[in-house]
Amino acid sequence: MLIDCDTCAVRDINCGDCVVAVLLGPRTGSIELDSAEQDALGALATGGLLPPLRLVPTTPPDETPRRCSAIA
Repeated sequence: MLIDCDTCAVRDINCGDCVVAVLLGPRTGSIELDSAEQDALGALATGGLLPPLRLVPTTPPDETPRRCSAIA
């Protein structure tokens, strides 16, 4: 999964409650998570230990098939 904070529609609005900002701080550019990392972050979010991914891509999903709007 490719997470591009620069194209997130809620950047600076939901960053404080997004797993990316909580773990890595404010970001520019993108990061990529493999399936094991996605599963781990999803389990931690489901357990209430981390907030979920709050990414809202501004690009239509059909143009960016690797982007996802949520973990777990």
